[in-house]
Amino acid sequence: MRTIRLISFGYLHLPTSPDGSPVPPAADRIEDVRDRLRDPAAARDILDLDGLNPRVQDVVLNTPGARELLANLADYADLPASPSRIAIGCAGGRHRASGLTELLARELRARGREVVVEHLHVHLPRVLKTSTTHPEQETAR
Repeated sequence: MRTIRLISFGYLHLPTSPDGSPVPPAADRIEDVRDRLRDPAAARDILDLDGLNPRVQDVVLNTPGARELLANLADYADLPASPSRIAIGCAGGRHRASGLTELLARELRARGREVVVEHLHVHLPRVLKTSTTHPEQETAR
């Protein structure tokens, strides 16, 4: 089996197409977790941490639906066609996407896969929602 590349990103940090929609990284599968998983940044004790931190990964893993999604992504990576890239995106790329990407990398390595991880936006400031904007128009702090 070939190496699989896992990419985490934040939709609010992506370049946009001429129609204004975000352009995610190229991948065989792009998983948008903005509506699938609760934002762990709401937990005050992990606000300034990112998904590389085991505490954030635990919060992400214990979010309703996360274990099922993780299992689905791991099984997808093991398909005979063997995808080469899976990208996971959330609003800012600091918590859900990067945490889930790290958890998936750990699972795939446990299954004997060679994995390369790339976090596009984990280093950027966390994204704050404003009450008067649409979620796609949030601003970064």
